[in-house]
Amino acid sequence: MRAHILADVALRKLLEVDESEPAIDGQRMAHILQRSISVSCGSIFFVLSSFVASALDLYVSPQGKTGAVGSRTQPLAQLAEARDKARRAAGRESVIIHVAPGTYYLPETLKLEARDSGSPKFPVIYRAMEEGKAVLSGGQLLNLKWQSVGGGRYRANVPDVGQIDQLFVNGERQRMARYPNYDANKKTAAYQGYAADAFSPERAARWSDPRGGYIHAMHSARWGGYHYRITGKAADDSVTYEGGWQNNRQMGMHAEFRMVENIKEELDAEGEWFYDATAKTLDFQPGNGVDLSKARIEVVRLRHLIELHGSENAPVRDVRFEGFVLRHAARTFMDTKEPLLRSDWAIYRGGAILLEGTERVQIRDCEFDQVGGNAVFFSNYNRGGLVKGCHIHDVGASGVCFVGDPKAVRAPLFEYGQTQDLSKIDRTPGPIGKNFPANCAVEDCLMHGIGRVERQPAGVQISMAMEIAVRDCSIYDCSRSGINISEGTWGGHLIERCDVFDTVLETHDHGSFNSWGRDRFWMSNHRGVSMPEVKKDPKLPYLDCVKTTVIRDSRWRCDHGWDIDLDDGSSNYEIYRNVMLAGGLKFREGYGRNAYNNVIINNGFHPHVWFDQCDSKFHKNIVMKAHAPIGQPGDWGQFIDHNFFTNPADVANHGNVGADKNSQAGDPQFIDPAKGDFRVKEGSPALAVGFVNFPMDQFGVKKPSLKAIAKTPVIPALAQSVAMPAVAKELPRYWWGAPLHSLQGEEFSAFGTRKEDGGVHFIDVPQGSLAANYGIKKDDLLQKINGFAIRSVDDLMVSLAKLGASDLTLSLVRYQKPLRLVVRGGAYWECQTATSAEGLTRIVPQNASWKFSAQPDTGNDPLSVLHDGKLAPGYGPVFANGTPMGCYRADLGSARDVKAIQTWTYHMNGLRGKQRVHLFASNAEDPGWDHSNGQTWQPLTSIVLTQEKLSDYVASSWQAGQGQSLGRYRWILWVMEPISDLKEHSAVQELGVIVGD
Repeated sequence: MRAHILADVALRKLLEVDESEPAIDGQRMAHILQRSISVSCGSIFFVLSSFVASALDLYVSPQGKTGAVGSRTQPLAQLAEARDKARRAAGRESVIIHVAPGTYYLPETLKLEARDSGSPKFPVIYRAMEEGKAVLSGGQLLNLKWQSVGGGRYRANVPDVGQIDQLFVNGERQRMARYPNYDANKKTAAYQGYAADAFSPERAARWSDPRGGYIHAMHSARWGGYHYRITGKAADDSVTYEGGWQNNRQMGMHAEFRMVENIKEELDAEGEWFYDATAKTLDFQPGNGVDLSKARIEVVRLRHLIELHGSENAPVRDVRFEGFVLRHAARTFMDTKEPLLRSDWAIYRGGAILLEGTERVQIRDCEFDQVGGNAVFFSNYNRGGLVKGCHIHDVGASGVCFVGDPKAVRAPLFEYGQTQDLSKIDRTPGPIGKNFPANCAVEDCLMHGIGRVERQPAGVQISMAMEIAVRDCSIYDCSRSGINISEGTWGGHLIERCDVFDTVLETHDHGSFNSWGRDRFWMSNHRGVSMPEVKKDPKLPYLDCVKTTVIRDSRWRCDHGWDIDLDDGSSNYEIYRNVMLAGGLKFREGYGRNAYNNVIINNGFHPHVWFDQCDSKFHKNIVMKAHAPIGQPGDWGQFIDHNFFTNPADVANHGNVGADKNSQAGDPQFIDPAKGDFRVKEGSPALAVGFVNFPMDQFGVKKPSLKAIAKTPVIPALAQSVAMPAVAKELPRYWWGAPLHSLQGEEFSAFGTRKEDGGVHFIDVPQGSLAANYGIKKDDLLQKINGFAIRSVDDLMVSLAKLGASDLTLSLVRYQKPLRLVVRGGAYWECQTATSAEGLTRIVPQNASWKFSAQPDTGNDPLSVLHDGKLAPGYGPVFANGTPMGCYRADLGSARDVKAIQTWTYHMNGLRGKQRVHLFASNAEDPGWDHSNGQTWQPLTSIVLTQEKLSDYVASSWQAGQGQSLGRYRWILWVMEPISDLKEHSAVQELGVIVGD
């Protein structure tokens, strides 16, 4: 027993005070001493000196009693009583509340206020006497009598406990009755089981009363998920519901990735349960080995177990929680409503522990076991907070969240598509006031099983905060990101020595580390709106991200996105000494990003849709793939250099944009790649570009008890790099004079669309081209024409062959927003195939006097047959097999108004009638043959007829709309690509140009 309690007890004995009275505070003690004349001076001196110099120790135990003294032998029953007793000494002397092993079913949330504060010298500590043995529970233990109701199910009457949110059996969370059933083997499938008909009328017809059930559905683009509460069903069995506010990108639920739960009729699998709140009965189908007569049955009541509520002016200070297990916190997904600043997220400001208005509060060595929402939430003003040595696992939402007050943000926007006049916004750097988390840290923690209920979580979530450190953490098994920074407000974060992997398991378009930079300078039309303002004021991108965020000395692996994903305007980042094992590094938009001395295994650098002169650097890195740019400005390679590639062909890949002039390639000579040691040996050629070795054994959690159970990422086998010279690239395909590109890999992210939708990217739209005239813009993404899905250029070519002269309705994505564009009477393909020359009634060859030439030389028939107006079986003039590209050129003698350009082929051997033709035009005096020279040759279109069923004769015509022209040109160029894997060429029979004068 500590001195304070000794003094209290001694005085009671000396002064014959009733032991049942409350403990004596200092003022009362002094009063008693003044009144007392029967106590010797020596005794008074001993008691008083002990009181002044002592610390307060209080004890809590499951065997404690309400109203007890709080001593070791007379412990208290609840933490709230200890809190109240501690207030007498809090901040004036050290207070330790010792909590004995056992489970404490909290009658209500334990709430601390400013008066419960300690001080730096005298903290208030709530400490489990044995780490991991004192359980704080927001649940209730039930003593139930079960009866079999057949089919492996049991039923029990339940006392009035209100609505049951979760059921735990022997410490394990069970599943509400659901459809489709849970399958643990489907780790990366949405909800570990999904069905498009989850709440279809046909399915709902089986349900007597689905009210109170839930619909869980992924976002249509798999950017997290939505949740809905079922309110009933109509006479036609269609389900009615409310909700869907959990995602800040309101685009509707996914058509397939859906699941329902809490439906009585869907109870048909082991581990499922249903509670009938009206009848107060619980149905449960236990798994093998569960003896319900002996099982520990617990249900959840409380959302929050501990709350600390203070303010900037009166904070809760210097409180610690050490060594507890926190369990049985309710799910909060239906209250995840608050949008974060143009993030994909909405947030619920709460968790098993909620901190608001605190200073130097620490959560140490605690376990958060299967809590239903967030584990720890730092809301608004918090300074010096620390979460250290904790094990956070199988949580419904996020691990640790730091989220400030939107009122502290200058010129905030909330929904992704919101805009404002950048010329009129507040240009003052930094926040307004201090109502946000800052100078806080998450250290030496193990987090896994993140997002068991919600699908937009993170191990660590940071939004509207400053200088948050995340170090020495292992984070894995996450439905979305491991660490997420929602926007640049206000930067200064440090992420170091972390091990983050197995992330983005059920979602899409994200990273093990993910950030957004949708700060006040950023608009989705970033080049059209944001960039002009930044050129006027280069400080604009840094008004919110006032401090540099550093990511270093960490290991990342994401197999369903990027290892490190700096998305949508993320700015002011320094990234070095990281190992990336799968997804590589992405920089999208943004300013002031510097990545150096990283090792990227089996992947590389992904620059997406940058601003001009964005001061972004990528240098002294080891990479294993060529850079993967998309939508980039012409100068993006300016600061991309001194890198080391494992494939020599990749070094020169982007020389045309000034990148990698001093980069090198070869074998980096990793020390032990099979074991994840990607340091390079002495004498490695990678050292010559400036790469410097860094430790490979310091990633992740360090606490021995956590390190012993922490997983580590699978180290991938190195992909083989073939040392070979660069080969000529395939010619781009064109439409309306614009070069096209089919989305590949993760490129869909650049357009804010779904990977499964694909699309055709307009790489460029030259001024004066037909595409520009029709309203197409550079970096538009085409996804549908007249309702036909366009997932690739091949899809486009097939659709154009079918649509002919029809008016076209284009479904585009522009600046990450859908756009509908109607083109009436535009240039089009006319295609026809027939068994005889006479059968070609719409595209008929005519004798022409144009001068034709070819490069290289052709074989078989002379070139003159190309304009004699006759079709015949045979090869015609043909390029030799193996010719990578052949060109025919027609000289019209002078600039003519071109109405159509035509090609006829013969389906020799059932193959040679196919066409893969690219059309160019020129008005130069002598344009030569280099069609890649944009100064002399203008691209018109590509015509690909390889997938259609073709007859003997095949005709194609690129035609102007009625009363229009393709342009005035003197020269027409047909660039012929091979039409088979053996590089065989089309059997061209005739070439034609129809002019209008």
